[in-house]
Amino acid sequence: MRLAGGMPLREALDCGAPAAWTALDAGVRPLHWGAHYLPEWEWNEAGRTLTAAMHAGQPLSESQLALALCHRDGRIRAAALWRMDGHPDLLPLLVVRCADWAEPVRRQARLRLGEVLDAGRAVALLSLILRVGRRERGEFAVGLADRLLREAPHEVLTTLYTSADRSVRRYAYRRAAEEGIFSPSELARVAARDDDTVVQNLCADAALAAMVDEDPDDVLLPLLAARNPRVRSAGVTALRRAGRAERAVGFLADRAELVRACARYVVRQHGGDPLSWYRERCAEPGDPALPPGAAAGLAECGERSDAEALWSLVRHPVPGVRARAVAGLRVLDAADARRLLPMLDDPAPAVVREVTAAVLPSAALLPQEWLVERLGTGWPRAVRIAAFRLLAERGGAAEQRALTALRADPDEELRLRATRAARR
Repeated sequence: MRLAGGMPLREALDCGAPAAWTALDAGVRPLHWGAHYLPEWEWNEAGRTLTAAMHAGQPLSESQLALALCHRDGRIRAAALWRMDGHPDLLPLLVVRCADWAEPVRRQARLRLGEVLDAGRAVALLSLILRVGRRERGEFAVGLADRLLREAPHEVLTTLYTSADRSVRRYAYRRAAEEGIFSPSELARVAARDDDTVVQNLCADAALAAMVDEDPDDVLLPLLAARNPRVRSAGVTALRRAGRAERAVGFLADRAELVRACARYVVRQHGGDPLSWYRERCAEPGDPALPPGAAAGLAECGERSDAEALWSLVRHPVPGVRARAVAGLRVLDAADARRLLPMLDDPAPAVVREVTAAVLPSAALLPQEWLVERLGTGWPRAVRIAAFRLLAERGGAAEQRALTALRADPDEELRLRATRAARR
């Protein structure tokens, strides 16, 4: 252990990483309590020096104090807590000790943390505090930090909203939503740009709940333009309450199923007929502007008789439309394996995947030699994978031929698939 060898704390440890502190705490002690052996570092001169210094009350270096705070002996951990003055870099270990399994250590650590923690330090340590808070007995530091931060000026908290740790951002925005720190439009913009789904959902819900005295467009437009389907769907559903239900038509062909479903609900509540819209939109099979979501939406709310419109779209010039049309045929239980099989050679991998899923239940009826041919290295990977899946579904001699052909294949993914299948 580098600390035991005298290496300075900041050189031995990434002091800004919460995981580094919890890893240090676990790494100092043996894995099995009550074992007859000691950690390796305690057998050497550094370990004996540390133990002797603790018992004699002699001064410790910062590295030695870090080891003492994580020591297997609770009496040493407890004594080290009262030697932390002048060592602010060791505050993270004080947070860790607040969740110590030994009640005397835990009690003293909590007393010390209550003395030294302020709002600024709580902000700096919040990522670690929340991590430790997930442990058994880890609630104290979280509660203390929460009380301090609720009393702190808003400016102190600004760094929390851009933290790289999503648990910190979740905490910060949950508080902001509860206390009305941000306006509805600001919350909507956060929901649209943050990459964490919990933050997105939290801020979207809070923005819509508070959308009373603000221009609805200031809240709805960021939500409707968000990448996350859950956020967009919240915005679409809110169109009705905001008196803008007619805009929901523009989301009937959204790329996400959830958003399309919400759009259909709003359109119906406004007196519209989504199915008629889908039928009209899909009536021109060669329309290059047809969005893939229109084909998907037709299948989601259509009838089996709408399958013919989808069949006309399986040759559409846009790969996304072809893929959604094939998927729609499966939804309507109208997928004819023999008609779809030639599409296994489609240049778009997404189409090949949808065709494979559609014909898989009929794998036993497909021409074996035709599929075996497509295992060859001259075919695109998506086609080769599809052929393998279909031959494996057939089982028996067909599967064995596929396994034999691919077991030494130069394509790693196909080779792994064949190896896994052979083990089943």
